[in-house]
Amino acid sequence: MKHKLIITKLDNQIVSAIYEDSDMLQVNLDRLDKQSILGNIYIGKVKNIVKNINAAFIEIAGGKMCYLALNENKNPIFVNPKKSDVIVSGDELLVQISKEDVKTKAPVVTTNLNFTGKYIVLVHGKSTLGISAKIEEETERKRLKEIMIDFKQDSCGFIVRTNAMHIPREQIREEVQILIKYYEDIKEYGIHKTPFSLIYKTPPGFICDIRDGFADNIDEIQTDDKEIYEQIRIYMEKYQREDLSKLTFYEDKLISLGSLYGIRAKLENALRDKVWLKSGGTIIIQPTEALTVIDVNTGKAISGKRKAQDTFFKINMEAAAEIAKQIRLRNLSGIIIIDFIDMVEQEYKNYLMKELEDLFRKDPVKTTLIDMTALNLVEVTRKKVRKPLNEQF
Repeated sequence: MKHKLIITKLDNQIVSAIYEDSDMLQVNLDRLDKQSILGNIYIGKVKNIVKNINAAFIEIAGGKMCYLALNENKNPIFVNPKKSDVIVSGDELLVQISKEDVKTKAPVVTTNLNFTGKYIVLVHGKSTLGISAKIEEETERKRLKEIMIDFKQDSCGFIVRTNAMHIPREQIREEVQILIKYYEDIKEYGIHKTPFSLIYKTPPGFICDIRDGFADNIDEIQTDDKEIYEQIRIYMEKYQREDLSKLTFYEDKLISLGSLYGIRAKLENALRDKVWLKSGGTIIIQPTEALTVIDVNTGKAISGKRKAQDTFFKINMEAAAEIAKQIRLRNLSGIIIIDFIDMVEQEYKNYLMKELEDLFRKDPVKTTLIDMTALNLVEVTRKKVRKPLNEQF
């Protein structure tokens, strides 16, 4: 099946969507009038220390207040170097946005600055070398460690991303050197900027989509916007020359790119609470502030009969595939609770859990299947990378 990354403008947003043939698998929206600050690095100023929660509130550009967990940030880079790493009110230091603001919650910042490439992530303050858990082949893990050992240093560490699997040594080394230069330049020159200055800006969301590995899994990157096309071309010529041939410009005056792929209709469907299954069952998806609840329903089976249990199992398995798809499409994260139709037989439950585990393993964002509770509720956690689709929209 052919995979495409479609990038176009819709109303006041840039839509970046991955398609498998005509099926939308994943989508991100970036407002033209309000760009994401996730990953940006600022010179922040400590306004307040809250001892009872061991946290600090940091002001960045625009007077925006951010939350910093002190116990998770051990190696701050101060504008005015200090003998101690203890953060106090009035300090000016480099901070990076690790989570954007959500409703009433302030953005979260970290002093553990990281610089993300296609293959490698450089992390300040940690001297360890990590390899993506999705790289399971032991000989490949060993090869990647050998490539990275020459770059080991006390001030920063590295995480080897899944994208690095089977990539030539020189290609990886070239990217590491670029990341180290970013890091060294910011440490040397960034601290001389005025308070609240933006020191490093994360590339636009559609560039991050390409950088973060999608280009390896797709056959074509297509856009109908000249400005976007040029931004992608310039980025690829500098950082991802191996994927430049996949970039194409769409020029059909009869039908727009968005209309060709039904982007508006697919977005509207992805925002509805109810999803219909082919069997006639339904899935209800309800995000709340604390977690997301997903409920699987059917009114066609009669409980207590063997045939009913077979029907429940069939609908649950169909629902599992659809739920994995919807979690990725809607970019749901945090705690997810799934209430499947109750099944009596343990064998059916085991099959269902194995199916979910296999489905979640395919998600490019780390998704963990925790367990099934005594009440037959399935617990899942998914790493937060961006805002969920309903908040982006």
